[in-house]
Amino acid sequence: MEKIRVFIVDDHALFREGLRALLTLYPDITVVGEAADGKEALDKVRQTSADIVLLDIAMPGLGGLETLLLLRQEAPLCKILVLTQHETKEYIFRFLKGGARGYVLKKAAGTDLISAIRLVYQGGLYLNTPLAVEVLSEYLGKQEAEAVGSEALTGRERLVLKLIAEGRTNQEIADYLCLSIKTVMAHRANILDKLGVHNLTGLVKCAIRIGLIQLQPEAEVIN
Repeated sequence: MEKIRVFIVDDHALFREGLRALLTLYPDITVVGEAADGKEALDKVRQTSADIVLLDIAMPGLGGLETLLLLRQEAPLCKILVLTQHETKEYIFRFLKGGARGYVLKKAAGTDLISAIRLVYQGGLYLNTPLAVEVLSEYLGKQEAEAVGSEALTGRERLVLKLIAEGRTNQEIADYLCLSIKTVMAHRANILDKLGVHNLTGLVKCAIRIGLIQLQPEAEVIN
C-alpha cells in the first residue's frame, strides 16, 4: 500500500506527539518528520520527500505564512495543509492565496483531519471551518481580479515582497533570509517588473491585494 507521507510543523511538542499518535492509527498514512518552527521545517522537509505538510500559523521566528511561501519555492511537490486555531476570513484568504491546499481547525475531529489529508493528497481543496462556503465563493470570485501579476512571482519573491511591504530595509531582509544585499535587490527588481509597478507605494498596494499583508484600520496607502 502506498502511504501518504506527512510532515508536522507545530511549536507545541505535546500537540505534535498527539498528532503523530493519531496519524499512526491509519495504515495509509505515515509521519516522516516534524519540526518546531518554520526554519527547522525548511531544513528537513526536502530530505523527507513529504507529500503533505501540516503547518501551524503562529510559531516563533519564521511564521506560518513565511514558511508556506518558502516551502512552495523549496519543496514545490509538497501540498500544504494549514492546521490552526485561527478561523477568520483574513487568515484563510491569506493562506489560500499563498498556495495552501487546505485549512483545518485544531478543534476539528480527528476524522476531519484524516479526510483533509486524503483529499489534499489527491489534489483537492479542503476547508474545515463554518466560513467555508462564504470564503470559497468570495475567494474564487476574486482570484482573477486580484492576480495583478502575482502568479508570476516565485515563493521567494512573494516573501521578499511581504517583507518590503512591512517596511523592512534591504539589509534587514538580507539578514532575515540569509541572503546578500545584491540578491535581495535582484529579487526586488524582478518583483517590480513582474507586477508592473515602479515604487514602494505600488509594491505595498500589490502586497495588500495579493493578501500578503493586512492594511490596519488606521493605516493609509498614499496614492
